[in-house]
Amino acid sequence: MLQHVTIAFIGAGMMGEAMIAGLLKEQLVPADQIIATGPRPERREALQEKFGIRVTDDNREAAQAADVLVFSLKPQTLPKVLPTLRGAVTSKDLVLSIIAGATIATFRDTLGHAAIVRAMPNTPAQIAEGMTVWTATEAVTEQQQGMAATILGALGQEHYVADEKYLDMATALSGTGPAYCFLLLEAMVDAGVHMGFPRRVAEELVLQTMHGSVLFAMQSGKHLAELRNMVTSPGGTTAEALHALERGGLRTVMADGIWAAYRRAQDLGGKTK
Repeated sequence: MLQHVTIAFIGAGMMGEAMIAGLLKEQLVPADQIIATGPRPERREALQEKFGIRVTDDNREAAQAADVLVFSLKPQTLPKVLPTLRGAVTSKDLVLSIIAGATIATFRDTLGHAAIVRAMPNTPAQIAEGMTVWTATEAVTEQQQGMAATILGALGQEHYVADEKYLDMATALSGTGPAYCFLLLEAMVDAGVHMGFPRRVAEELVLQTMHGSVLFAMQSGKHLAELRNMVTSPGGTTAEALHALERGGLRTVMADGIWAAYRRAQDLGGKTK
């Protein structure tokens, strides 16, 4: 799928590096077909030494050499960089953005280019266990969609949606989701320490419990409520714990947090006042 395809990462940050690592690990593209840009010489040198890829500080040069442009800049940097690339992207090129809140219209209008994929990965992508939701404009060909799926698949699982509106939802649910998980894990570990476990032991218990529970849920094929009921004996410790969590409004607080992230994602995209 990516044979003879040159991929330029415009701003190879944390997620961009994860994509580069995944592409090379899966041998989807050779190192000499990857270009990474960045303003800091030490960062470029580190990427070149680690992966053997081409690097440059000239975004326009990288864009002109590429068949696929992956935008992995910080959101606040995009307004400075994007206008400088107008005219450097040909009609045959594919633009792929993983920038939170950056809409397809932003790229289309600023670049004057129609073939655009917008994607929302999450941080487990750094170990190829991420969840990426993506969409594409009508100008993206079937072959280019396959290229996008292959590139994003290097980060873990990928899921295509037909409407861009789902990207802000994905930002709130799966993009920001790891933070919710880490907060819950941290709270469980702290509770274990409060009861008397050494922190190292509490972390081991909690992390493996969460890991095993997720794998079980994925493989069982059962509804999550059914799985929860399997653990909950009438009048037992689990029932008591769940009663306390429900009384404390866990579901409501979690839903409020996800909706807050959703509204913020819309704000970043200029969709709300």
